[in-house]
Amino acid sequence: MPGTDQQTATSDRAKDHALLCKAVREAGALALTYYKADAKHWEKSKGDPVSEADLAVNALLAERLQEARPGYGWLSEETEDDARRLTRSRVWVIDPIDGTRAFIKGKPHFTICGALVEEGRPILGAVFNPAMDEFFEAVSGGGARLNGAPIQVSACDVIDGCRMAAFGPMFKHPAWREPWPEMEIVDRNSVAYRLALVACGQADAAMALNRKNDWDIAAADLLIHEAGGKITDHQGAPLIYNREDTKHRSFIAAGPALYQAIIARTDNITLP
Repeated sequence: MPGTDQQTATSDRAKDHALLCKAVREAGALALTYYKADAKHWEKSKGDPVSEADLAVNALLAERLQEARPGYGWLSEETEDDARRLTRSRVWVIDPIDGTRAFIKGKPHFTICGALVEEGRPILGAVFNPAMDEFFEAVSGGGARLNGAPIQVSACDVIDGCRMAAFGPMFKHPAWREPWPEMEIVDRNSVAYRLALVACGQADAAMALNRKNDWDIAAADLLIHEAGGKITDHQGAPLIYNREDTKHRSFIAAGPALYQAIIARTDNITLP
């Protein structure tokens, strides 16, 4: 019966959401035990730091989520990629600590990120900043929340004077057709945190013109959509997850009106 099938799917999604939120909260508590405690850290490659906390949090999330849902795929920044995820309709997409550089420096701008992706799009998402006790979460079709309260993107519709969560020097690049107006730049190391701030209206927009991975943005992508905003690449193409190549060339995120104003400036840019 169609109605029964729909009820079962809704029940399963609610259970997955509760599982994800519980695991991410637990992971945040674990991360705090390493925070400002001289956690060991090193570089996986030049400019790509990792800490013992990243690995511990990754192990905890893998244990909680993979053991509970063995039929789901797994994609995490700190786990060697397993191509079997491409054969699964549902995949956990995890960043154990997004903003490791901030974490290492003792700045409260890091997040634990988890999403459940189904057929290329996030259907559940959680972004937790444990240092600030900010827990963002969303369910596809069910809205987005911060610490249990509904959130929405800001109504800002002009770039001039907006709060832009991005890398400030990008706007001074000579490739732009015309200079960008003055903006308040919100600088946060965690990409997911920048997007979460847009979702709750603390920032008006976020953008990046360098490559990001699925785990950087999948959970926050859902936050933006469920809070009434838009997020695409810089030319308006949707972001699709759990592909063979997990990298995205760019993103633009904002409320609908401001998004259109930003895209009008970025859609002619050619990126490698």
